[in-house]
Amino acid sequence: MADILALQGITKSFNIGTPVETEVLHGIDLSIRTGEFLALMGPSGSGKSTLLQIIGLLNRPTSGRLVLTGKETTALPDAELTDLRGHAIGFVFQYHYLISAFTAVENVMMPMLVDRGRPNAEMERRADALLDSVGLIKWRNNRVTNMSGGQQQRVAIARALAMNPPLVLADEPTGNLDTASAEGVFELMRRINKEKGTTIVMVTHNDSLARRCDRIVQLVDGRITGVRPAGAAA
Repeated sequence: MADILALQGITKSFNIGTPVETEVLHGIDLSIRTGEFLALMGPSGSGKSTLLQIIGLLNRPTSGRLVLTGKETTALPDAELTDLRGHAIGFVFQYHYLISAFTAVENVMMPMLVDRGRPNAEMERRADALLDSVGLIKWRNNRVTNMSGGQQQRVAIARALAMNPPLVLADEPTGNLDTASAEGVFELMRRINKEKGTTIVMVTHNDSLARRCDRIVQLVDGRITGVRPAGAAA
């Protein structure tokens, strides 16, 4: 199966040209297969969030190549990069970043509204279908502030899928949840991965969840120190 993402020699430095210039990613080489569920692990300060921001086209690398869905992205103009990000990548964060004044269905519709400018019946049908797929259709008209943490994260997952992206990036999506809610959110993401073929890259500190992914990538001090099948001995 073809790779959805290829990183070649990716570096990232901050404060370039100053006495405190710091390189936080050092020559990252990584390919991710279409339909894969990959766990990205490493201690705090290892560069996981920076790497995820680069994969998500939220930050440009200092050097190296990033190819997403067959497109070389590192030289793309900002407008093309924004368009590619909006259609190819969904995001799920540790904190859901839902709009508290909006209902569940309105939150799920937001990426479509940003893309198309005004709501229509097709968007609402799409949002309803996604809420149904995450088990929340009964709560479509609830404000998200009246929902549990696990339910809010399910709304966030539905929102991440609104544009039908081939790749979803999840940054500690279960980090703020109790054990039962975390299990439910992970199982939902795994089901979406298997049923829809959506590629998922998940940053996590949870060893038990990581072992249920397809592969585990270990990042230490801005370098990949190991890539192994999930469940394999460290």
